[in-house]
Amino acid sequence: MTSTPDLVIRGGTIADGKGGDLYEADVAITGGKITEVGKVSAKGKEEIDARGKLVAPGFVDVHTHYDGQVTWSQDITPSSQNGVTTAIMGNCGVGFAPCRPSDHTRLIQLMEGVEDIPEPVLSAGIPWAWESFPDYMEWLSKRNFDMDIGAQLPHAALRVYVMGERGARRDPATAEDNKAMAALAGDAVRAGALGFSTSRTLNHRTSTGDYTPTLKAGEDELTAIAGAMHGVGRSVLQFVLDQSTVHEDLPMMLRVAENTRCPISFSVAQADKAPRRWRQTMDTINEAAARGLSITTQIAARPVGLLLGLELSRNPFQTHPSYREIAKLPLAERLAHLRRPEVRATILSESATATDDPLFFRPNYDKMYLLGNPPNYEQPPENALGPQARRQGRQPEELAYDAMLTDEGRGMLYVPFLNYADGNLDAVHEMLREPSAVPGLSDGGAHCGIICDASFPTYLLTHWTRDRSRGEKLSIPFVVAAQSRKTALSVGLYDRGVIAPGFKADVNVIDYDRLHLHPPKVHYDLPVGGRRLLQQVDGYDATIVSGIVTQREGKATGARPGKLVRGAQGMN
Repeated sequence: MTSTPDLVIRGGTIADGKGGDLYEADVAITGGKITEVGKVSAKGKEEIDARGKLVAPGFVDVHTHYDGQVTWSQDITPSSQNGVTTAIMGNCGVGFAPCRPSDHTRLIQLMEGVEDIPEPVLSAGIPWAWESFPDYMEWLSKRNFDMDIGAQLPHAALRVYVMGERGARRDPATAEDNKAMAALAGDAVRAGALGFSTSRTLNHRTSTGDYTPTLKAGEDELTAIAGAMHGVGRSVLQFVLDQSTVHEDLPMMLRVAENTRCPISFSVAQADKAPRRWRQTMDTINEAAARGLSITTQIAARPVGLLLGLELSRNPFQTHPSYREIAKLPLAERLAHLRRPEVRATILSESATATDDPLFFRPNYDKMYLLGNPPNYEQPPENALGPQARRQGRQPEELAYDAMLTDEGRGMLYVPFLNYADGNLDAVHEMLREPSAVPGLSDGGAHCGIICDASFPTYLLTHWTRDRSRGEKLSIPFVVAAQSRKTALSVGLYDRGVIAPGFKADVNVIDYDRLHLHPPKVHYDLPVGGRRLLQQVDGYDATIVSGIVTQREGKATGARPGKLVRGAQGMN
């Protein structure tokens, strides 16, 4: 007698995560696992009609920065609204464990500066019910979410915990420091850490302007930590580098990988100043992979772009003296001032002044766009404000100023600063097709008032397989495999990312033709009314985690079957 499945998804077009051709089939789920793919004769306790719909594995997002949000919320939005069923946090060396009470403020300032999550939000939201990393994992393991969560050990927190003020001011670690960090790193893997993350970029600073504690950490320090972790269990070393020092830092990180046999994962992007350096980096990676090293490169699905506006963290006029006089006024009052002709004339007559803010770029209006509705992330260079202004015989500052005043002061400007040196996404297309590449860098829990990239998983499907008009596209099977199975494997989660019997029942049912991103908007739904950018998305009929529907027609069901993932996962 055939047992009754918990859930049957009927007649969908299957992209199974393996990269092969699409096919039609039913999917049966019981006990949180996929039990049958094909013609399912048994009627399920619950059924979803997926005829004409795309059925894909849940997406695994390996770079999300949800370290704070998971402590105050059970709903891991906005990623859970974009088909993500597993999110990995603890990226870029920043996080909140281990941490002594005396260092709470220090780690909050680092996260605020690096990831643009406001200090009041973090101070009010984080309960600090732990000190050690195992304590943090134990506390998280008692919480339920609308997706699974995986954690990495953040280097900055570890360094400050062991070295105190010496670690914060980037002193070299002693042999005793390395031994202590290595021991705690091994404990972290035993507690379930999927890896370890670090940062070597000058852009990562605290909210007070100090560089991240990990900026110049020595090869001996990284080798000790990575070796200890990988010696205990499968773990990955994730890092971010500066393009300007990649010729020094990448060979060192490859030596760390070679000496420890620890898999590594790091971000690769196209920079304006050296638009083909990423190709040299990829060639180095491919040579190292041919020697047997396990390497993943995380690639953004579109330009990494800043959103500028009066309601956001930054705008083109924020360093103009006359704007600074009104910058702290509530939006409505500021808007009233900015609409006055004499204020407008004064601000437009002034120039941007110097700032050490790493995410404030002196405005280049030839690289500044109106994002539009629907949002267009691959606009031709002639759409930029500079060329528009020249055609109109105006100054581009006027166009930017007036654009921000639209929608009652909520108008936004878009500045792509990585992956758009050529004025198109051809380099991203090339990167995504590299053997080492996985989609990454969505930063769903970060950059609350300046970047809105949690929609990367949706964008990969809409733009790259359907909507792109300025170059080659990618296939649905390729994109689905890249952000489900390939990402899962990169962090040691072998039990998910595929629609096949025995795999974890994390599944998306997608109305592919209706899949659509709306423009970003500001919401005030973080602790103490904190601000963040969100994008509404249409087209996810159902998102299923461990066999339970968590999102239906874009709305949360309230079900929270997601749990903390402790360590690498094999097939049961």
